[in-house]
Amino acid sequence: MEETLKILVVGADEIDRMAIRYALTKAGVQMELSELGDSNDLFSALNNSSYDCVFLDYRLLDQDALILIQQIHSSEIKVPLVVLTNQEDEQLAIQLIEAGATDYLSKSRISPETLAQVLRNAIRIYRAEMQAALANQQIRESYEQLISKNQELERQQQQIQTQNLKLLEASQVKSHFLATMTHEFRTPMNAIIGFSQILLRPKCGKLTHGQADMVERILNNGKHLLILLNEILDFSKLEVGQLDLKGEIFDVSKVINLVIGEMRSLADAKSLSLLVQTDLQNTLVFNDPVRVKQILINLISNAIKFTDSGEILVEVKELPANRVAIIVWDTGIGIAPKDFKHIFEVFRQVDQSITRKYPGTGLGLAIIDSLVQIMGGKIFLESKLGIGSMFRIELPRQVKLTTVAADAPASQLDSNGVFRSAKNRHHSCSQFSKAQIGYPKFKL
Repeated sequence: MEETLKILVVGADEIDRMAIRYALTKAGVQMELSELGDSNDLFSALNNSSYDCVFLDYRLLDQDALILIQQIHSSEIKVPLVVLTNQEDEQLAIQLIEAGATDYLSKSRISPETLAQVLRNAIRIYRAEMQAALANQQIRESYEQLISKNQELERQQQQIQTQNLKLLEASQVKSHFLATMTHEFRTPMNAIIGFSQILLRPKCGKLTHGQADMVERILNNGKHLLILLNEILDFSKLEVGQLDLKGEIFDVSKVINLVIGEMRSLADAKSLSLLVQTDLQNTLVFNDPVRVKQILINLISNAIKFTDSGEILVEVKELPANRVAIIVWDTGIGIAPKDFKHIFEVFRQVDQSITRKYPGTGLGLAIIDSLVQIMGGKIFLESKLGIGSMFRIELPRQVKLTTVAADAPASQLDSNGVFRSAKNRHHSCSQFSKAQIGYPKFKL
């Protein structure tokens, strides 16, 4: 069904208005047509009704049509406007279009076909303009919303930056507090440990069995507390970037064997086998032996802590590109995959409850992770619940230290930057084949 159009014809000559009505009717236009003989009621009609098109005679008795079109346009009345002129005048046509008319038509060309075509074109142009105007309005609104959101994001970013500065300041204050308090605690704790050791010496007098037991408890708990204090101190230094490596050339196998000797009593107490397998052509490395030892102690003590039966293997092997791998295997409780990303977090343990079976600060692996990064290495984890875990540390044979680079004598480096060993001996605490130590049990 064809759309019924509301059309308004404005003109002083009734014959011209009749001609338009006839032409539109003849063209088969479904319409509701209104007429005005002058422009006096034009604005009232346009404000009170919505017309699909207005035909306006250029020559009105009371007002110039050009001025009237300009007034309609400036009043922001939206309607297709076709001006009827007495003659073809290109200059006049330009003026009409610039004033706001949609189209124009010479009265001499009025016919059903021509008028219908002009009407359709005017409505099509008007609707296209309205769609464009709506799109532009939406673009403007979107642009304004975008500006508003950008301003809000800038405000939020400024707030985040301010909060980050406050958090950084608070973190620095916390780290300074931890470092200060830990340092202060260590002095009396060392005194407690020292006097406990003195009391246990025979030359200080023989203690009863009960007294000796209490002093040993004081000594063991004091050592444990000192370890915790040292972890907190190391963490606070790492957090503020004040922990520096003290590089030197040392035999990594000797450090490993030393740690194994210190840890063996803990393994024996739980009836665990503690094994070593070293496979290095050259056991000399340039690193901080104290920090390498700290990494090993943390890894092996964790393996012992979380292993109730079975064995623990410490393996050292060569890697390409002048790197060394230190691997600690255990047959312990294992770690669930969902906890992999959390166990290296500060103060984080798999069991966070206060009634947890395995004590500790949750700083050990976080410190290891930070130390390995400082050394330019990587740490890898494989684990399965109920089967065991594998921590693999890969370190460069020669760490890059700007403050201690001169400590490594050039005469001890070969052309590839690898340390020479005087006798190029293979150092190992003990030699085991994979079959002898049940190595397949460690395949996770």
